[in-house]
This record gives sequence, structure tokens and C-alpha cells, in this order.
Amino acid sequence: RFIAKPCAINLGIQDSGPHRAQPNAILEKVFTSITKSPDGKRLEGLSKQLDWDVRKIQRWFRHRRNQDKPTTLTKFCESMWRFTFYLSIFFYGIRFLWTAPWFWDTRQCWYNYPFQPLTSRLYYYYILELAFYWSLMFSQFTDIKRKDFLIMFVHHLATIGLITFSYMNNMVRVGTLVLCLHDASDFLLEAAKLANYAKYQRLCDAFFMLFGVVFIVTRLGIYPFWILNTTLFESWELIGPYPSWWLFNGLLITLQILHIIWSYLIIRTAYKALVRGKV
Repeated sequence: RFIAKPCAINLGIQDSGPHRAQPNAILEKVFTSITKSPDGKRLEGLSKQLDWDVRKIQRWFRHRRNQDKPTTLTKFCESMWRFTFYLSIFFYGIRFLWTAPWFWDTRQCWYNYPFQPLTSRLYYYYILELAFYWSLMFSQFTDIKRKDFLIMFVHHLATIGLITFSYMNNMVRVGTLVLCLHDASDFLLEAAKLANYAKYQRLCDAFFMLFGVVFIVTRLGIYPFWILNTTLFESWELIGPYPSWWLFNGLLITLQILHIIWSYLIIRTAYKALVRGKV
């Protein structure tokens, strides 16, 4: 409200919504109670009832659908908030993990487990991440509705489950690696969105391509060969199949399945962008 909105206005993003549909009680009732995209038969019936041309009714429904969409300024402000958080938490995580022994040797995640100290820096890192994902879980029902709502809902459930579960079982060392790895690409996507809303197309393209590369390298390369390797194999070797081993790794593998789905979508989008010459 006090930072993102003034920035958006300075970049020339207007706080004006799409063209509003002409008030009409009959069409409004059909839109809210029956369908937002009427078929040909219903359009003909409404045309006779209102004495309107079918094209005019189609145009009314199109304007009415667009009316519910959030403005570019609203989307810019949401993306700027997420960009700020992802960037800040990523650099906090990197700074903290740079001096952590398990960052350089993942076997350190399991030595002397579960009797590993919980430092204040590690505690705050975990609590900040958990609070943020809980906020996303609740706010996705009131925020801008997107096409990947269901996938994101599953992602938030798995993430909150993993953070809470690993904290309760003192698996925070490997947990910090998972969190930092996931934060590495998220701020780049939000940066691409900000550039897109501000109509800086080349900057948007550059950020999106960089995001795609970082996402695929971290989620399809580093995550399975670094994180899953230590949780599946090194943990089994060093401390054995502990009671929660199956649940913990089941949640991590669920995340990997989501990574594969998203990577496919990113590659498909990047391919279309290269063909069209625009993201």
C-alpha cells in the first residue's frame, strides 16, 4: 500500500480496471446464478427476451467476465510483496548456510541425530518461512485466482507439512537446505512479472529465461541429486530407517513431482516465447 503502489504509479501503471458492463438485471442473474459463458441456445433466448443482438449479449458477458479480473496495479503490488520476501529470505538463508557445515557436506545433517542444537538464527529462519507459507495458504482463497490454484494448494500443504514435521523431528538441518534451494528461483519469477506489468518486455524476457534456467537446474538437478540423495540414502546409511522416514521422504517426493509438472510448463512457455519472439 505504501511502497508498491507508489512505485507502480511512478512506472505508469494505472489504477483503472477493465471496461465495466452495462447494468442489466436479467443478464446479471444469468451470469451469477447459471453461467458466465452462455451457449448459442441460451444466447438466442436472451436475445429474444431483451430484444438485443446476440453479438451485443456476447460482448456484455465478455465485459462482465473481465470486470472481475484484478487490475494490473493490484497484481503488481502482490508480486512486489512476494519478490521482496523471496529475495530477502533467500539472502538470509545463503548468509546463514554459508558457515553451516551441512551446507558443504550433507552427511552432517545426520551425524548425532536427533541430538543437534537449534540455534536462534536457524529457529528464526524456520519460523519466518513457516509463517509465510501459512499466509499463502490462507490468502490464496482471497488473492488473485490463478489457473494453478489446485497445484499451489497441494504445494502449500506439502510445504507446511514438511516444515512443521521436520521441525518437530529436529530435521532442521536438511530442512534449511530444502528451503534455501526453493527460494533461489522464486524471486526471479516475481521480478519477471513486475517487469511485465511495467511493460519492460526485454527485461521481462531476460528475467523469465533466467528463472527458467535456475528453476530447472535447482529443482530437477540439485534437488534430486543433493537433497533426495541425502534424505533417501545417506540418512538410511547413517541412522537407519527411522519411524518417520517414509512420511518425510514421501512429502519430499511429492514436491519433486510438482517440480516436474512446473518444469514442463516453463519449458513449454519458453519454447512458445522463442517461436513468437516474446514471452
